[in-house]
Amino acid sequence: MAKKIQTNFKIRIPEIVFIFFLLFSGISLGFSTGSFIINLKNVGFSIMSTLEKGCNYIYSSVSNTVHAVSELKQLRKDYDELVIKLENYEEMQRSNADIKKENQRLKEQLDFAISLDEKNIPAQIISRNLDSVYSYLTIDKGAVNGIKKGMPVIAFQNGNNGLVGRVIQVGTFTSQVMPVYNIDNIVSARILNTRDLGLVNGLGSQDQPLKLKYIRKTVVDSLKFGDIIVTSGENDNYMKDIPIGTISLIKNNNYDTSLDIELTPVIDFARLENVVVINPKELNDRKDNN
Repeated sequence: MAKKIQTNFKIRIPEIVFIFFLLFSGISLGFSTGSFIINLKNVGFSIMSTLEKGCNYIYSSVSNTVHAVSELKQLRKDYDELVIKLENYEEMQRSNADIKKENQRLKEQLDFAISLDEKNIPAQIISRNLDSVYSYLTIDKGAVNGIKKGMPVIAFQNGNNGLVGRVIQVGTFTSQVMPVYNIDNIVSARILNTRDLGLVNGLGSQDQPLKLKYIRKTVVDSLKFGDIIVTSGENDNYMKDIPIGTISLIKNNNYDTSLDIELTPVIDFARLENVVVINPKELNDRKDNN
């Protein structure tokens, strides 16, 4: 049977008294020499200065962060405003460029109208019918402006003048024009360099070539691509020598008695905006004043 080991630890009163007097003597000695007070001051100063430094660091960090966020927001706002100003400036530049182009184009149209011997009325295309082979253009001038049925219509584009068509219907303020590419519009024409006579008509679309018919096969060697076709001035439908188009294809078919010739119109109808309606029976008033 194992023996039970017991440990008895007892603190006696004389020992407690001795320890108390020992601590009291040390504390008294510290106060008497002043070292204890000084140490407490040093310790307190260290603690307080450390806390103050920490608080100042935290405040500075938070303040800097808030200031940085505020600056970032202001920079973002300034950036957005500059982007808007830049876009407005670019839009203004584009608008100015468009206005300059429009003014230049209108000046060219005006100079062209003034240069004509015949009385004329500048007009603008306001609509066009492209749904069928019987295509028409509508212009913003009518009877009140002196326009009459049958008047020829021309245009000045990219430094060249060319035939657009003729007026077929006149309203009070608007008129309808049959363009040369209309399948029903047949124009008496000549090859400018050879003076051979033929007829030009369209295929019904501004994107398709014009056809020049009834040109003799015997002149095929005298023709070349790029030859200019002009109005003949016959049949009293158009003035003489208005450019219509240039030769782009020549076919010499065995089964046909004449050449099959295709023309590229002088006028780019897809980009056409302004036209000039001609009154061939009256002289230009501006010409008379000169």
